[in-house]
Amino acid sequence: MISCVNQQENVRSRMKNQRTIERICFTFYTSSKAGSVLTMNMETCNTDTDSHEDAGCDLHETLEIKKSSQAVMKDNESLCESTRKRKEQNEEPEDQKTSLPNCDKDTKGITYNETPDSIDAHIPIEPSSGEKAIESASPDAKLVKMTCMSTEMPGTNLSSSVNTSNTHNEDVEMRESPACKESLPSNSPVCHDLQDPCSSFDPMVVEPKPLVPNPEAVDSIKDEPEVTPMETDDTEGCSGADAFVPENVVETEPESDQTQVSPSESEQVPAEQKEQEWLGTPIKELRRMPQCGQSLPHLRATDNHKVLIRTDLLKEGQVPHPYPSKYRDSWDEMTVKMPCSEKNLFPVENEDGREVQSRWDLIRSALEGECKSSLDIRDAILSYNTVHAKRWDFTALNYLCTEGMENEEVQHLFNVTLPKMMKLVLNTPKICTQPIPLLKTRMNQSLTMSQEQIACLLANAFFCTFPRRNSRRSEYGNYPDINFCRLFEGPSSRKIEKLKTLLCYFRRVTESMPTGLVTFTRQSLSGFPKWESSKKQLTRLHITFKGTIEDDGFGMLQVDFANKLVGGGVTGMGLVQEEIRFIINPELMVSRLFTEALDHNECLIITGTEQYSKYTGYAESYRWKANHKDEIPRDGWQRRCTEIVAVDALKYRNFMEQFQPEKMIRELNKAYCGFMRPAVNPENLSTVATGNWGCGAFGGDTRLKALLQLMAASEAGRDVAYFTFGDEELMRDVHAMYKFLKDKCVTVGTLYFYLKQYSSVVSKHLQRPNISLYGYIYDKVNTSTDPEPCPSPSDSDSNLTTAPSPCPADCH
Repeated sequence: MISCVNQQENVRSRMKNQRTIERICFTFYTSSKAGSVLTMNMETCNTDTDSHEDAGCDLHETLEIKKSSQAVMKDNESLCESTRKRKEQNEEPEDQKTSLPNCDKDTKGITYNETPDSIDAHIPIEPSSGEKAIESASPDAKLVKMTCMSTEMPGTNLSSSVNTSNTHNEDVEMRESPACKESLPSNSPVCHDLQDPCSSFDPMVVEPKPLVPNPEAVDSIKDEPEVTPMETDDTEGCSGADAFVPENVVETEPESDQTQVSPSESEQVPAEQKEQEWLGTPIKELRRMPQCGQSLPHLRATDNHKVLIRTDLLKEGQVPHPYPSKYRDSWDEMTVKMPCSEKNLFPVENEDGREVQSRWDLIRSALEGECKSSLDIRDAILSYNTVHAKRWDFTALNYLCTEGMENEEVQHLFNVTLPKMMKLVLNTPKICTQPIPLLKTRMNQSLTMSQEQIACLLANAFFCTFPRRNSRRSEYGNYPDINFCRLFEGPSSRKIEKLKTLLCYFRRVTESMPTGLVTFTRQSLSGFPKWESSKKQLTRLHITFKGTIEDDGFGMLQVDFANKLVGGGVTGMGLVQEEIRFIINPELMVSRLFTEALDHNECLIITGTEQYSKYTGYAESYRWKANHKDEIPRDGWQRRCTEIVAVDALKYRNFMEQFQPEKMIRELNKAYCGFMRPAVNPENLSTVATGNWGCGAFGGDTRLKALLQLMAASEAGRDVAYFTFGDEELMRDVHAMYKFLKDKCVTVGTLYFYLKQYSSVVSKHLQRPNISLYGYIYDKVNTSTDPEPCPSPSDSDSNLTTAPSPCPADCH
């Protein structure tokens, strides 16, 4: 619909307090493509203008014309309504405006005396004093409205707002001379042979801006290049009319920006990329166990690999036999002090004075009875831990048994599960017959045991039977807690949910004992890469904000964001990544029995644990959900192909501390220790499944930690699957940086050099630097005068010195 308003200065001066006389002339024009449309009667407009030059306007006649105009406009509303409904799917926020002839959108046109909200194209045209934009009676109409002046308009600035809004509740206002027609590119539905009533004026051509495919990125576009309009088949030739908006108008997209994206621009990504849940290499192309693993030799015990079962009798589907067949006692500083040891003595007082008694006898006496309530459990535990009777609190356990579970579950716990758990404890000398070595610091040692033996040890932990493990002042002060006494205390909902999860495990193993093995390996490296001189290229990266390490990283090397005391606060209040993993895979918890605190050059590798529970939430929102049946296949040693590595990150006192070179070297070496397998070929190494390591309570920067882990994995010859745990922005930022570094062939050594430079630049800052890490790297790489050549795939270089393998390659 096109409206022509002709107003004369002499009329306006005589009618200051009246509305401006508006002559709107409409007629219907039938278009072969769009149907009936409105055109303006140019001759009538010109005639009306001439007739009012001297005599002014007849008010009565004007009102009659306006009434007829309104009737015509009402008819148009029905036509516009059908057009609007076809386009409701593509509606956009109404605060966006555009003067571009985008046929799929309403346009807020050229206005004056106001500042446009988005990109402006300034048109040097001054409106006459009598100009007025006429609002359409149909707010939903997808029509272009033009107002032409027959009087000359010397130069005043008008501005056209460029936007991609699909504002259906606003009309399009276009206030200008023939320039409005001339400014439309040729792919617009506006007819090119339109007779202009204002043709006496020279048109002022406005160069159109390119349409933006992503509406969310409109505000971010700066100085877009001019686009030459292209004709399409979407327009239909007509004389003197605008066609209704066609459905298939081809939009002109801006040319791709060849400049490197800075971190501040990382959010300005195409809509289709924003919808992606992952970036980088498809996860299905990454290596997993057992497909990528090497064949395993026959399982056997060695000096640095203790095996607690009969390897010659190991068969699939059968519970392994303990080795040796009879219990061997040991009570020294190199092995775990067992509750069934004859040297586990307990002081008691009798009529003759104070003497010692076998603590194992007290344990057996307490657990051979019945436990019908949480109070019975408390009394049994305190009977052989009398020194802690006044200090230990069983509030959480009591609440779980009285309020936290359904009555049917409570009955099953006390009638079925607990008696079988007590039997496991009493059978400890028959199940764990060999002394269990301590995995002490600076040792390269492996330990393989059966899932039955682990269940037995964890049942002992539940009943708090392990001696010398209840005080930090004991000889085990550098080891984690193992007895569950701290888990039973306090009214915390976290502990209630932890106990539910662990009791799910005990119910499962007492109903049907699993038949596999689990290997625990403490790896200590004495030599590390020279990071600044490394020539290694970055390996493949898959990064996603959806999924979890345990679910989507199956068959990969799964990173446990560990405390140096493995398991962290699993027996206390802790309930984040490490603690959650330890309770849904409870066989991990037994590592706390024999693993000393990790040093800076050490990690713990656990292969073969099984997941028994599903869960939801995190920390305070954590909830046990349901039983989980683990379907991960087993390897030749009857271990689940689930490999978990515990690597502990540094805890920082302030944010800037982590950028110190020595702190970055420490984290690189720690991650490298966890990822490196000195005796395994790279093609047999699975992908590292990791995430925001050390970025929670430890204060690590997610973007720095992502780069450090990627560098360590690349040096170790492993690909990376990175899980951002819901952080979509982090996913985009890390992938953009990774792709940038890969395109520039930046090596691990060069990247470390830039990290070190950044450290010196921001070293004076106490809190957070003014320049971001990624922004600094982008700038340095782009301005580098000595770019690195990309090596051929056959090139190989090793700058590392590794320690001897902690155990044969088959351990992993």
